Amino acid sequence: MSETSWLRSSTTTSTAPPAPGLLHGLAPLLREWLPRQRWFAGKGSPISGFGLVSATELLPCDTRIGTPGLLHVLLEVHQADAEPDCYQLLLGTRTMLPPALAPALIGHAVGGPLDGLTVYQALHDPRLAGHLLDRLRSPGRTESLRFTAESGAGIPSGLAPRLSTAEQSNTSVIYGDTYILKLFRRISPGPNPDLELSLALARAGSQRIAAPAAWFEAVGIYHEPATLGVLQHYLPASADGWALALQAVDEGNDFTSEARALGQATAEVHAALARALPTAVLRRQQIEHLAASMAERLDAAATAVPALRPYRTQLRTAFHDLAVLGGRGRSVAAQRVHGDLHLGQALRTPAQGWVLIDFEGEPARPLPERRRPAPPVQDVAGMLRSFDYAARHRDPVAPGAAAWAERHRAAFCVGYADASGTDPRSDPVLIRAYETDKAVYEVLYEARNRPAWLPIPMSAVQRLAAGPDPLAPPRRSSS
Repeated sequence: MSETSWLRSSTTTSTAPPAPGLLHGLAPLLREWLPRQRWFAGKGSPISGFGLVSATELLPCDTRIGTPGLLHVLLEVHQADAEPDCYQLLLGTRTMLPPALAPALIGHAVGGPLDGLTVYQALHDPRLAGHLLDRLRSPGRTESLRFTAESGAGIPSGLAPRLSTAEQSNTSVIYGDTYILKLFRRISPGPNPDLELSLALARAGSQRIAAPAAWFEAVGIYHEPATLGVLQHYLPASADGWALALQAVDEGNDFTSEARALGQATAEVHAALARALPTAVLRRQQIEHLAASMAERLDAAATAVPALRPYRTQLRTAFHDLAVLGGRGRSVAAQRVHGDLHLGQALRTPAQGWVLIDFEGEPARPLPERRRPAPPVQDVAGMLRSFDYAARHRDPVAPGAAAWAERHRAAFCVGYADASGTDPRSDPVLIRAYETDKAVYEVLYEARNRPAWLPIPMSAVQRLAAGPDPLAPPRRSSS
């Protein structure tokens, strides 16, 4: 059997595991390369082993052909004291790497079917990135990979690809100024919410999202298809909300009209999601479970971050009050939500106004949890925390930072109320619980990744520990 046909036969199915020969040549390279990637979640813990989930040639990896090969790999990465994660890799192979692709080098395979070949990051190669777009233009199946295009998408050929540097948990390629392909790095069985929600919104006629044009999945490997990548319409003249807010803070400009419009756009997306996808009602048991989960996350974060411990008792009252709310018979409406909403997930466009992107949810959370209906206030709380970050990004204790944040937090809530009829601040117990949970998450994240930014969420912890927000507006009148 030739090396090329061996690779083509190595894709796993539910009954036949892949042959191990490919990993013999790749494992030493990946053990060094993976921990250096921004999207690799296992930094700080040594890799103890690999498992090959699937390997599919999209272009033959055969040196006799004289053209670059393109190999799609789903790789299980094992690390001590953790469940293995599955990562998606797109590997290019050449006999020799051109100088222009030197930064994409992974290494030189020794042994296995790729023996003697140079292995590199395929998406850095315009030829290979272009081939991936061609596959998305032509729906069908290549072994365990299924490519699908939205009806009437009409994706043109020959669009020049360029690798985006904006993502951290994923990797994106921009084609011309027309499309952007997001490839998910950590893979789980089931539809990724970024495809699921944006597709539902697009089909419902929402103008507040970047509509999907095509996508591809892994099929026949897990009990259900796993989303691997989504091709969406690119918005080249847009500016992200985080950059716009930082500019407003730095220049001393008012941003409240934009914050209000963003609140309105968020409410419109929530309303469209509630119409397009199933909703739920959280009752006593679910609300008490939600509050208990938040309290557990607080305890875990306080164990890891000593600065949080003096506030733990006061912060727990936010979750206690939420549990009491459920115990008194209060129910809470739940639906599909963005799940990780902040200023960086919103684009200001000339034609559509505010557009929300990246409906994936928090990538660190399990996929079933990210697909679970939640109160819309979860998204609101995330955006409110983002305004606080923008106000304090230069100096966490800068004079006027708290006032700037409160003005823009209030403007966002007013805009949300304009579109939905309900001001999120009119439910102070619910919003305080979600904002506290988010601030606790931020404390843990900053302590581990950006210690210099730890004072930003700690300022929120101090405010939230003091009790309900004193700036909450009075209840809206019925007039």
